Amino acid sequence: MRSSVEHLPYLILLLAVVLVAFAASAVVAVANTSGGVVYNRLGSLLAREASGPDASLPADAAQAGAAAEVAWRPGLVTSWQLQLTTPVDQSVDAAMYDIDLFDNNARVVAALHTRGRRVVCYLSVGTWENWRPDASAFPAAVKGKGNGWPGERWLDIRRLDVLGPIMNARLDQCKAKGFDGVDPDNMDGYTNNTGFPLTAEDQLRYNRYIADAAHARGLAVGLKNDLDQIPDLVSAFDWTLNEQCFEYNECNTLLPFIQAGKPVFHVEYNRNPSQFCPRANALNFNSLRKHLSLDAYRVPCR
Repeated sequence: MRSSVEHLPYLILLLAVVLVAFAASAVVAVANTSGGVVYNRLGSLLAREASGPDASLPADAAQAGAAAEVAWRPGLVTSWQLQLTTPVDQSVDAAMYDIDLFDNNARVVAALHTRGRRVVCYLSVGTWENWRPDASAFPAAVKGKGNGWPGERWLDIRRLDVLGPIMNARLDQCKAKGFDGVDPDNMDGYTNNTGFPLTAEDQLRYNRYIADAAHARGLAVGLKNDLDQIPDLVSAFDWTLNEQCFEYNECNTLLPFIQAGKPVFHVEYNRNPSQFCPRANALNFNSLRKHLSLDAYRVPCR
């Protein structure tokens, strides 16, 4: 029979095994009660590292997870006006006005609200415009080729580290002026000769970022054109706004929004209403004939 001294090493080993098992069970319990927060944060960090430095989002872009409640979204059938000139003709009988963010102050928005209108702020998220008050905030590195309009150049939408804070500031201004929603333009740069090697994935990521940023401020948001990516983006946006789908025979690509119960706002510039309105109404589009200058002129299909 061994002495108690001889049993001492075995007792120490047994005690160590018990302590290790207890510690392991405590870690599992903490992980379970925290809903996997540790794992999720680690996964996010690994995903961000894998995507490279240009893909990291600005610090304030984690807004999608804590989005404010969007108080208004347009219905499937919504009369509307699109006017980017000023002063805005407030006498137009339309439920929704789409007007320029920078060229209209809070008083214009409030006046339209008094008339029972909802108001959407127009801004370009995919191009640099040299006449905008924040034009100097865009470094040369993110400005690409011209897009065919004077003073306007495509942006490198991969650079969310640069563009994210600028677009967030614009959306803050939209919210502060009292707008109800956002009409972000030039959301299909990857299909154009921008001067940057943009991919479809780059565009999806950027467009979702804009949608999340708008929703985080309680603003409804539309998808402008970008027809090929509608199946991937219909769930992220509250409506779509298309230009000239009848002229280019593309209108069927808009139907996922209708099928999702979300409105299609549509404009034709070069066709007479009789040439597209019957079909537009049959598709349940909210269609207008407009001048290319986007002044107050408007012929609604219904």
